[in-house]
Amino acid sequence: MSSSSSSSASSSSSSEDGNGNGHGARRGAGDFEGPSLTRRRGNNEIWPGPFVEDLVVKVAIDASRSIGSLAAAGAIANVFQVCSTWQAVSRSDPLWHRLTSVIWGRTHRMHTTWHEEYVYRHQTSQNFRLGRSVHVTLHFDPTGVDIPDGLTCRCLTLSDTHLACGFADGTVRLFDLATRLHVATFHPQHGDRFGRFSRAVSGIIITDPRIIFATLDGDIYVAIIEGQHQARRAHIGNILDDGSLVDFTGCGRWWVGLYAGVPGRAIHIWDGNTEELVYVNTTLTDRESLRGWHMLTELTEAIGRVRVTSEESAVACTSNKYVVLDLRNPAFPLHDRESARGFIVNSFDTNNEAFIIVDNRGRAIVRRADTLEELCRFNTRQGNLMGCMNLGYALLCAAGVIRVWGIEHGQYLYSFGENIGAVSAMAGDDRHVAVASSNSTIHLWDFGAQ
Repeated sequence: MSSSSSSSASSSSSSEDGNGNGHGARRGAGDFEGPSLTRRRGNNEIWPGPFVEDLVVKVAIDASRSIGSLAAAGAIANVFQVCSTWQAVSRSDPLWHRLTSVIWGRTHRMHTTWHEEYVYRHQTSQNFRLGRSVHVTLHFDPTGVDIPDGLTCRCLTLSDTHLACGFADGTVRLFDLATRLHVATFHPQHGDRFGRFSRAVSGIIITDPRIIFATLDGDIYVAIIEGQHQARRAHIGNILDDGSLVDFTGCGRWWVGLYAGVPGRAIHIWDGNTEELVYVNTTLTDRESLRGWHMLTELTEAIGRVRVTSEESAVACTSNKYVVLDLRNPAFPLHDRESARGFIVNSFDTNNEAFIIVDNRGRAIVRRADTLEELCRFNTRQGNLMGCMNLGYALLCAAGVIRVWGIEHGQYLYSFGENIGAVSAMAGDDRHVAVASSNSTIHLWDFGAQ
């Protein structure tokens, strides 16, 4: 990469109910030099290309872990300046594929080459750090809603190309992120069998070319994004045996549902390829059983959330506990933790490898999902939060203002908001942030490199 860019941060470790920040001193981004590259081999010796590529990847990973992902670019540039032979390695697109994967977590590209993809992801992350974005509101036809509060947005899901919004009346509205136009609407096939909100959308998965969404009564629907916009019911809910499906998420390989209402049946996992139910268990929401039934008839506070990581694990939380499951072997939870302080459920979210959760005293902690290693902590000094996170940043919204922290060090960066008022749903990825306000307005911020 011909230019360098960097950031600084720090990390700490503490128990779930510990105190203090415990941040140690860190070097600034400009201090990273990587391994000594001044001792060259003799004139008659040639460094093999694969060796140089391995070295470049190692230097990038070391810079990312010790300083931050943005620092990797400068460290890579230093390696390429050693000699003309090493500089030639910078033209290897497979190398940039590896770098984009390990630094930015991307396994498929949106640009012509992997070098262009890496540069784009670096610039977009830099935009997130500096607060450079374009704000728009998304428009749709609100007519045809047949229940009070039916236009309340209950969930948002982003992909590289689309934003999906799930509403309390069971409608899913799909927006094209390139044009920012409403391009499709999907409906459940049945009415309110167990209460006026029983068909409210619990969660949405977008795995091109499919969109999968679930409703509170446990039904799961599958549709083709570019098709006739008719949703097929892939799973018929059994609300009397399972309770209410309070949250739903997944990826191409797995679908995961979080239920409340019937003890011992909190987590359901489906094989996303065969659409078969493969696991039912855990007592995570047993304390919330009564509230699960109330959700069918009332707009209540969130009972729990569940999210998946790219490492094929799922993290689920309620107001007093969280669990981490290996989706390939869910019968044996990887982690199961309670907190005497309690958690703010709407603050919880994951990225590819970590999760964030805020306790009732406003203390946020970011942990790796596989080991529970603490990556950072910070004090939000806020209650009633709605949150999301991406690879490098945590965004928490309170009183219509969105505040941003860098999760590599836990440092507060800035705040933004366009008078959005009360918030009912929020989602973010490495380019976009979407927020649904209580007046049914959908806000979108695009941090994409221009």
